[in-house]
Amino acid sequence: MRLAADHVRVRVPATSANLGPGFDSLGVALALHDVVEVRAVSAAGAVVDVVGEGAGAVPTDEEHLVVRAIREGLDHAGASQVGLRLECTNKIPHGRGLGSSAGAVVAGLLIARAMVAEPEALDDDTVLALASAMEGHPDNAAPALLGGVTVAWTSDEVHAVRIPVHPDMLPVAIVPPHQLSTHRARSVLPAQVPHRDAAFQAGRAALLVEALGRRPDLLMPATEDRLHQEYRRSVMPDSLALVGALRKRGVAAVVSGAGPTVLALARRTSAPDGVPATDADEAIAAAFGGVMAGWRVLPLPIDTAGAVVDRA
Repeated sequence: MRLAADHVRVRVPATSANLGPGFDSLGVALALHDVVEVRAVSAAGAVVDVVGEGAGAVPTDEEHLVVRAIREGLDHAGASQVGLRLECTNKIPHGRGLGSSAGAVVAGLLIARAMVAEPEALDDDTVLALASAMEGHPDNAAPALLGGVTVAWTSDEVHAVRIPVHPDMLPVAIVPPHQLSTHRARSVLPAQVPHRDAAFQAGRAALLVEALGRRPDLLMPATEDRLHQEYRRSVMPDSLALVGALRKRGVAAVVSGAGPTVLALARRTSAPDGVPATDADEAIAAAFGGVMAGWRVLPLPIDTAGAVVDRA
């Protein structure tokens, strides 16, 4: 298969997975973006320039995750490999549970789709399957690709659907200065959980779908979790302490993905000066109490578009 484009730009959103009880299935796209611009060049290999998050830390050659995803996409489509020059402008924090790796994978696969002459070889179902194979699970890849809030699941294939979201929802990401690898966060999870906890979790995950779409007044009980967050306290004590402090103040706070970012599922309120405000703002300010130095508070509207591609 020949290439139809040699210059492509993609914007991909941050994502937050789990949302409490929706472990490895629920995810939301957030209005914080990485932008990747790619040119096919005659020289072999790949050269990557990174500005922003990850600069100086991530690979700048064939090992860069976007490059690996482009290669995977081109191979799957049966297209020839080419030399690549990437310019990455990153705003999604790395190692914080905001889907930076899923965003990179989705970006690379969509770049490959935009480059080939037959993009149907990399339709959304195929991109989701390839991204999930690279990531290990689809909970971040689905909202990065589709936007909004998604439910993803696997059988013989990977599937995802968008679900309705109440228009008042305005999540707030509370991002710590330190990173935590997904591998480490998963390493502390038990292989088995009690049946009563599994039943509790199933009920809360179902309730969360209703709370997000029509009944945000139910977000507190709907975000209760017994499957993963408490088990992770040993590797993210500050994050779990903040979750507890916010929940005591009535804020539906959860660990974002594998952490250590905390996500408050807040609701938009009116502000006299026009600055976006939420019903969690006062609680977040009070919970910090002067001991959360270096943490960033980021109100992030839900991104309903998902990844957006331009043939530059």
